[in-house]
Amino acid sequence: MLSRRALLQGATALAGTSMFLPRRVQAEPVPFSFEALMARAEALAGQAYVPPYQPMPDVVQQIDYAQHGKLKFRPEKALFAGQPGADLPAGYPLEFFHLGQYFTKRVQMYTVVDGQATEVPYSTDFFEMPEDSPARQLPPDAGFAGFRLQEWNTEADWPRQDWVAFLGASYFRAIGAAGQYGLSARGIVLDAAVPDRTEEFPDFTEFYIEEMSDPNAPVTVCALLDGPSISGAYRFRMTRGLDRSRGVQMEIEAKLWLRKDVERLGLTPLTSMFWFGEYGRQRLTDWRPEVHDSDGLAMWTGAGERIWRPLNNPVSTQISAFVDENPRGFGLLQRDRNFDHFLDGVMYDRRPCLWVEPIVPFGRGTVQLLEIPTDDEIHDNIGAFWVPEEPARAGSSYTLNYRLYWQNTEPFVAENIAQTVASRIGRGGTPGLQRPENVYHFGVEFDRPAVMQRIPYGVFPEVVVTTTTGTISRVFSEPVPNGNVWRANFDIEMQPDESADLRMYMALDGVPLTETWIYQFTPRLAMDL
Repeated sequence: MLSRRALLQGATALAGTSMFLPRRVQAEPVPFSFEALMARAEALAGQAYVPPYQPMPDVVQQIDYAQHGKLKFRPEKALFAGQPGADLPAGYPLEFFHLGQYFTKRVQMYTVVDGQATEVPYSTDFFEMPEDSPARQLPPDAGFAGFRLQEWNTEADWPRQDWVAFLGASYFRAIGAAGQYGLSARGIVLDAAVPDRTEEFPDFTEFYIEEMSDPNAPVTVCALLDGPSISGAYRFRMTRGLDRSRGVQMEIEAKLWLRKDVERLGLTPLTSMFWFGEYGRQRLTDWRPEVHDSDGLAMWTGAGERIWRPLNNPVSTQISAFVDENPRGFGLLQRDRNFDHFLDGVMYDRRPCLWVEPIVPFGRGTVQLLEIPTDDEIHDNIGAFWVPEEPARAGSSYTLNYRLYWQNTEPFVAENIAQTVASRIGRGGTPGLQRPENVYHFGVEFDRPAVMQRIPYGVFPEVVVTTTTGTISRVFSEPVPNGNVWRANFDIEMQPDESADLRMYMALDGVPLTETWIYQFTPRLAMDL
């Protein structure tokens, strides 16, 4: 899976190769329904793929990062918005993104009122635009690149903050309870990290945004997806609400049809960034203690087990697959909320967690974690998605119904199970003595006061740890002196080129106290010890 930023660079390269005929702008309202959009998507799957219109590629290439930043949407032009200070605000202000070097394809925008869809025609009047901007050369049918919704328009918060944005291929993202963007979601993942195949990035080519008037009611947006191997229709019901502590919730319905065979079909995909954390980093990489949008993959299996997998920044792309049947949910989480662990003004400590909850059961398949090497924080190098057990063949169709929770924590916390709060790796052996070669120490910390305070004074929980490779030794537990956190410790002896799948939890009288911590460890890929 390429990063979102790499995707955009790829789109830039493609933009100069062809120019497709524009569609006629629909000026009059037309009837609209999600059922009709699904019928269109199904019909498209039986036709040859036609790429989206890309107006004047040579000109769009001139709208680089700096030029794009000068194209400011005029707040007074926002749709569905009353004026700040009005007695009865009309809705979440709707703004559009301009085309640019990294967003070259036109996405058609429609507003839906009383079941009638009206296209929003592109106009330079929507934007503050310098006189010498290359954007002024674009034709009247250039179109938009995406859209965003601003906070409910009161003088206190609008138009300073948007809470959801759709921009680039099938990417979208929302802020969490801390009001900060971070990781993204996607409509679909096709053939990510498949040898001898190039990952495909289908596009949301049309959006239908329904009229809104209640800040606590869901905002409904429908989207048409199209790509060389797939077509589909999506309906998003997105809830922000005036209680900002809840973050953003989305209920998503989708129907997908495959034009071609796909080796890896990733449903409900999430994408994030992990450069380094409190473990696994090389010396002198960066001045900050940690840099990541997410620090682990959490899973709640169909059997009820809670699992935590810390993320890696590997030296080569790797896929980890976790077999399950009807999982209750999974997500990429940012559990570390301590600013002192990041020391960065971009507020990594405020990045949202993103959790997937199936409404319609997924069946049999695997949660797959994709980790791609990165040497900087500008790349989204982490992906997580559901892959059905059955092969994805041309003519197959898929029906999805699931929720996304953009919050500070996962939404369904098990109060009787302690969570992983840190994973530490260092040299093994006994401190104060000569350290043996090829022995590595793990210290994994768990916290949840209601759970850990049940441990009687003087009792030390059992550390249950297994490995697929190597020899485990020096296994013990200890309290961290703050009253709540306990640390599970163990050493593992293994050769530098070996790879071990580690699995561990803490138990009291044979009953698990903690979630199951799992980790894929290859010594030569770890930090310099």
